[in-house]
Amino acid sequence: MDKRTTLKAAALVALALATGIAQAQVKTIKFANQNAKGHPVVMGMEKFAEIVEQKSGGKLKVNVFPGGALGSDQANVSALQGGTLEMAAMNSGIFASVVKEFAVYDFPFLFGSPKEADAVADGPFGQSLHQKLEEKGLVGLAYYELGFRQLTNSKRPIAKVEDIAGLKLRVIPNPINVDWVTALGANPTPLPFPELYAALEQKAVDGQENPVATIQGAKLYEVQKYMTLTNHQYNPQSVVISKKFWDALSADEKKVLADAAHESAKYQREQSRTAAAGILDALKKAGMQVSELPPAEVAKMREKMKPVIAKHSANVGDATVKALMTELDKARK
Repeated sequence: MDKRTTLKAAALVALALATGIAQAQVKTIKFANQNAKGHPVVMGMEKFAEIVEQKSGGKLKVNVFPGGALGSDQANVSALQGGTLEMAAMNSGIFASVVKEFAVYDFPFLFGSPKEADAVADGPFGQSLHQKLEEKGLVGLAYYELGFRQLTNSKRPIAKVEDIAGLKLRVIPNPINVDWVTALGANPTPLPFPELYAALEQKAVDGQENPVATIQGAKLYEVQKYMTLTNHQYNPQSVVISKKFWDALSADEKKVLADAAHESAKYQREQSRTAAAGILDALKKAGMQVSELPPAEVAKMREKMKPVIAKHSANVGDATVKALMTELDKARK
């Protein structure tokens, strides 16, 4: 082998090694969620991926997995804790299974507006709850929103609270949701979100409750005829990262991810709120009969929820409820 050939071979080996090192230096993040592509939460995740790639100079790469592709929320929580999944966005209330105080986010009729929800989630209260996740192997980075939840069913229009009685309603699998549906005289059926469409299609359940973007994204209008606008619950979405993965990152990498989470959260909420009115029109065009629960009936619904809130306030802890209410009072002034 002549000298030039030897040098060329050495250069190729060096290039291959450099490429291998460069590839090894790229850290890949799987980011999971239950909603379909095109949903405002998934749009927020895609924005996050874009910002991270740009700010890390391509050293951090985020792959978004929408539509429950990596399993249910409950499965994702376990995978995050075990370090086999890097990131997920899910209803904050779901974390009540690991930190009981998170159940406060599922209290019915807690928030009166998106502004109130932002003040609580972005303020000291929201941050303090996310900090409690760390000892459970999770790190909370920011809050997206799912939005205000509405009621749908395939049986009848809901004109008064009594019309809800007897309906078999799918709920997020946690105790407070089971209790408030029971308080309305309906039959709660806890189900992971990926199983919802089939359950509605097969009439295993009569109805469900979700924000309008989720109802559209999951095509629930194909299997649900009646929608009642109740705004009975508002869902913040916690953007969380596996602590095992987080602890292995450099300070610079952590900053890139934290900044991107906050920047994408602002973008995500804007998308969510801008889209809501148009989505409602689209659902009507798709054949859903949409009605609004009259104020007197909403007041009746609130009254029926009071014992549920009292019961779960005791479980969550008075200090937590008081801290949240203090933040809400500030926002309302």
